[in-house]
Amino acid sequence: MPGRSVSRVLHQHPRLRLGGLLSLPGLWLVVAYLGSLAAMFVTAVWTTDTFTGEIIRQFTWENFQTLLSDSVYRTVALRSLGVAAAVTVVDALIALPIAFYMAKVAGSRARQVMVVAILTPLWASYLVKAYSWRIMLGDNGAINWALGPFGIHGPGYGLFATVLTLAYLWLPFMILPVYAGLERVPDSLLEASSDLGASSTRTFRSIVMPLLFPALVAGSIFTFSLSLGDYITVKIVGGATQLFANVIYDNIVTANNLPFAAAAATFPVLAMVIYLLLVRRTGALDNL
Repeated sequence: MPGRSVSRVLHQHPRLRLGGLLSLPGLWLVVAYLGSLAAMFVTAVWTTDTFTGEIIRQFTWENFQTLLSDSVYRTVALRSLGVAAAVTVVDALIALPIAFYMAKVAGSRARQVMVVAILTPLWASYLVKAYSWRIMLGDNGAINWALGPFGIHGPGYGLFATVLTLAYLWLPFMILPVYAGLERVPDSLLEASSDLGASSTRTFRSIVMPLLFPALVAGSIFTFSLSLGDYITVKIVGGATQLFANVIYDNIVTANNLPFAAAAATFPVLAMVIYLLLVRRTGALDNL
């Protein structure tokens, strides 16, 4: 029987069996993901006729020269990196105590409730959560209502509101890796450190953080990349603020300049590649 022959061959050659299992996912990765990236890079070296709007399929560095020479794009790029870094730092500062309580202090039932509470916002619509923050940050929103008795006005719409909203949206992606990392830290290490006279701060700095660093890196990859590529939140709560993802979106939808949008899209890709290379040099990815 042909089926039995194939089964026998696959059983005798585990590498062939593994190759067969990975062939379809690998093909999808090459065609759908790497293929789309290749198409983007090719489109980035074309231009658009300013009169007809037609794409001119001739090799040129004009789009990249505009991105590098125009101070507006450099400012927006630096602002986008700053927002992504700020969201990552804010989420890490919030996630650390929450994850530590879940992993080392809370009981079994409380831990389960907290995990559900953290995952529940992920089930809600992205737009619903973003517009909820728009309502709260508005002039008649809950934040101004709460700060009114103290004579303080809320931040309103702008860069701070963008960081605040993105930090809320991506917080679960930081808490869960940090929680998983803390669960892998043996309690015996913490007890031994305490028995040797180390303070809580010294224990956290010398024992917990080195072991937790790969989990923080894993969470930061999510928060940094998601913030760097987001263009919806800044349109909802950002006011006049513009991030680099908006440059890409506006050139596709409004200006109908696909080559320039493709050239602009190389910025977040390169930024994440550089970030991953820097993280890899620390050895954190090897310990995930």
